Amino acid sequence: MPDQNLFSALRAAFPETLDTAAIECADGPQPLVYSWRDLERGTAMIANLLGSLALPPHSRVLMHVDKSVEALMLHLAVLRAGHVVVPLNIAYQAAEIEYFVADAEPAVLVCTPRHFGWASRIAFQAGTAHVFTLGDDRRGTLLDRAGFQDDQHVPVRRKASDLAAIVYTSGTTGRSKGAMLSHGNLLSNARVLHEAWGWRRDDVLIHVLPIFHVHGLFVAAQGALLAGARMIWFARFDAAAVVARLPEATVFMGVPTLYGRLLAEPGLNRESCAGMRLFVSGSAPLLIETFRAWRNRSGHTILERYGMSETVMLTSNPYRPEEGRRGGTVGPALPGVGIRVRGERGEELAAGEIGGLEVRGPNVFSGYWRMPEKTAEEFSADGWFKTGDLGRVDADGWVSIVGRSKDLVISGGFNVYPAEIESLINELAGVVESAVIGVPHPDFGEAVVAVVVPRPGAALDGATIIGALRERIAHFKVPKQVLVQPELPRNTMGKVQKNLLRDQHRGLFGA
Repeated sequence: MPDQNLFSALRAAFPETLDTAAIECADGPQPLVYSWRDLERGTAMIANLLGSLALPPHSRVLMHVDKSVEALMLHLAVLRAGHVVVPLNIAYQAAEIEYFVADAEPAVLVCTPRHFGWASRIAFQAGTAHVFTLGDDRRGTLLDRAGFQDDQHVPVRRKASDLAAIVYTSGTTGRSKGAMLSHGNLLSNARVLHEAWGWRRDDVLIHVLPIFHVHGLFVAAQGALLAGARMIWFARFDAAAVVARLPEATVFMGVPTLYGRLLAEPGLNRESCAGMRLFVSGSAPLLIETFRAWRNRSGHTILERYGMSETVMLTSNPYRPEEGRRGGTVGPALPGVGIRVRGERGEELAAGEIGGLEVRGPNVFSGYWRMPEKTAEEFSADGWFKTGDLGRVDADGWVSIVGRSKDLVISGGFNVYPAEIESLINELAGVVESAVIGVPHPDFGEAVVAVVVPRPGAALDGATIIGALRERIAHFKVPKQVLVQPELPRNTMGKVQKNLLRDQHRGLFGA
């Protein structure tokens, strides 16, 4: 069978003139440009380093590093070497990394130098044999060791069904699940998006997203690589700096929060966007006000799409202007993707009716890492994946998302699952119980808010609770506010009515 390694397909798309610019770092102290040859040689040397470690086939390589071009090279090198990449949010703290290491059992952990002390201790105690460091300043033991390796490497052959990545996505129980994505899942989706969004070799992508999740890594970065297109690379989002580079670019991808911040820049106008051909938004719902404001200011209509860690992209508003783009919808299913709507009893619903969205296609993952029971629970008897999202499909096949999985909060494009935060708050002294909700926020879309019930006689302080949480979980999960109330609203069955809490506090941030 032909080689189905995702890296091989990306490498085949590199331009013949390898010495041309592939990635320009836009926010460093000095201009730094990486050529396609740099990507070829860098990934080869890191892949050879992994090969020198005599790792078992299909070993997991856990990445807990800052965004950098070298981090992207590491991701590509893991695929090139035939192993499995496990990207993690750099904001995760020690307790969270301890869980991921225990669950994924990586053969290699690559962490940022500032976390080496506690990260290496966790890894070695769990049996991980190799720990390297990689900073965003082109320093670290990974590059030191890779620098002694040959810069030629033949990619390891892989089947389409072979595991390429494990992407952890939290669950309502608070326990993170590892979505297993194969080379076939990722490559099929990349090729579909290449056609659907009109990727060209002369495109220039402004890359501002993190590379530890699907949007920034598998959609944005790999989309540009598969097109042989250049990237203007921002390690950190800076609205003014992005607007200044728009005249040089053709494609931008962001979450709704970023579009809101760009709209606050006076330099954003039709002139600065004249050379752009595509603005894509995802990872969270786009407010119709933002959709309209962007069109008025820039002269461009944002393309909204819908996807998940378990499926990569599922739907997209059309790229071609004659087909139109509709605010408030995520467009029809992408080629090869099936979408259906089911009622509470599993019955198929008619067009326009609201129910649970179920999907299937070559992009849909095979299941959750070492969770066979959870995997079976999330798939229907006939093989459709239950997204957990509520939506409707109209007579023309356009999909609208009207609700989300129970309790999920999306803040600044990041998923936050209340059960995880509640379990930590409930462990604190003086707390009887808590409820974590999302309320409207003008910048983040939704803000995490905790409502806490104190024990009799206990004096709880919201700032103290926030401080305790900051030491244990990623910053985006920490509540923006903690409110102390004598009790939580409940229905006749004793269930906390979070909808009432959301209504009560929806104006907390003036949204």
